[in-house]
Amino acid sequence: MKTLNATPDFFKPDYGLEHAGIKTNKTVYWNYSTPALYQESLSRGEANVVYGGPLCVSTGKHTGRSPNDRFFVETKDIEGKLFYNKSNKGIKPEYFDKIFAKVQAYVQDKDLFARDAYVGSSEASRVKVRAITECAWTNIFVKNMFIEPKQEELKSFVPEFTLICLPKMKVDPSTDGTNSETAILINFEKKMILVIGTEYGGENKKALFTVMNFLLPQKGIMTMHCSANVGDKQDSAIFFGLSGTGKTTLSADMTRGLIGDDEHGWDEEGVFNFEGGCYAKVIKLSQEAEPQIYSTTHRFGTVLENVVFDPQTGKLNLDDDTLTENTRACYPLNFIENAVESKRASHPKNIIFLTCDAFGVMPPISKLTPDQALYHFISGYTAKVAGTEKGVKEPTSTFSTCFGGPFMALHPSVYAELLKKKIQQHKVDCWLVNTGWIGGPYGVGHRISIKYTRALLNAALDGKLAKVDFVTDPVFGFQIPTSCEGVPSEILNPINSWTNKEEYMVKYESLAKSFIENFKKYESGCSKEVLAAAPKVK
Repeated sequence: MKTLNATPDFFKPDYGLEHAGIKTNKTVYWNYSTPALYQESLSRGEANVVYGGPLCVSTGKHTGRSPNDRFFVETKDIEGKLFYNKSNKGIKPEYFDKIFAKVQAYVQDKDLFARDAYVGSSEASRVKVRAITECAWTNIFVKNMFIEPKQEELKSFVPEFTLICLPKMKVDPSTDGTNSETAILINFEKKMILVIGTEYGGENKKALFTVMNFLLPQKGIMTMHCSANVGDKQDSAIFFGLSGTGKTTLSADMTRGLIGDDEHGWDEEGVFNFEGGCYAKVIKLSQEAEPQIYSTTHRFGTVLENVVFDPQTGKLNLDDDTLTENTRACYPLNFIENAVESKRASHPKNIIFLTCDAFGVMPPISKLTPDQALYHFISGYTAKVAGTEKGVKEPTSTFSTCFGGPFMALHPSVYAELLKKKIQQHKVDCWLVNTGWIGGPYGVGHRISIKYTRALLNAALDGKLAKVDFVTDPVFGFQIPTSCEGVPSEILNPINSWTNKEEYMVKYESLAKSFIENFKKYESGCSKEVLAAAPKVK
């Protein structure tokens, strides 16, 4: 019996780590295969192989992103461009230099895993990235999540950005200008990202997404935190939505090809995925409701984060949230049966904004004008319900600008104007879809059936819904359809499903006021047409 014993430098490019200022006295494992990385990960005690073949890891105390620990290095490259807010914080270059010197010293006696990849399936706008990781499993994560160069491209690969992930290293907040022992630093001048002190895989993916969100819009390319799919007639659609709104579920339609589930660009050719894989939340995942995603959790090559399993049998317990509710599966896109191999499609025919309204006052679907679409895009509304976060005892409105606020490095108006241009140029229909409550708020009404939501979406995507009669909403001004095949007409206008109409209007106007209050911080950068799309309240 032969043992898998891959050669560390078999896929080593001519352009080495020394160009990034990195040197180690130990071994650098270049562009290793998944089986070889499995072997390295297991031999180093990083992970377990569980039932069906996935690699299962625990990320310790960091089971999600650390937004307070991410910084942009204040170089001339971001001057006058970065939109400073609580998500986008600056750090002085001298602190970066000090931390990077510590990185150089730290890796000198460490084995390292290097991986070359593309971020972006569009050859015209993709970014070449080199990931250097101290953990073998993190290298599988990068391999799954981004796009692999062809074998013949590796020898001459020269990265445009370098990502260095060192979860076992710590920084010192008393001397390094950070908020804690964890730091995610993005340096556009030196084309480098440092991820230090956290093993959570999502930090690597989101850091690179943030880089794309900074670079591509300056070239006129729209960047989006969305899912995307395409029908038989090349009628692609994009789905914006925050966590819990159904973005992944609704875009995973067996009648349509999946372009991607999370990060996309929109250039002169159409929509393209930034990624080569998916990073799906799997807590309480069921085989019945999500058969395709469920199957990936029992497959070799998938990386599972913080999923509980039986140590005797290796069988998973996807319902167990002991470690975190944010359990994740990272897998290549081609693990999904109907995935589009090119990860590209033509210009969208429809844009869907998803919201989960826990107040029960938003219609299940409504048609938006281009300016209304931009208003809702910038707002990025959904609602939290009791039990989702500590201290939340009743529904609360939540806004995340551009449906991806923490990853948008430029002013929201930059993305909004790009989206407006695309909508107008390609005559895109825009829809607001409520996947939340009807007939009353959370605790009184009930959540709309996914069967009805899919019927409404299908009618919108195939053009049938555009042909029915509409009524104008008196507060938000969008158009509400009066009928849709397969959907009870009484639920289409939510006021009709409430017993107490006065109570409905109180709730509705209260939500409208929260939209207006939230939008104040963006008014200075928005056109008068977008401002005029705000809801009207007394």
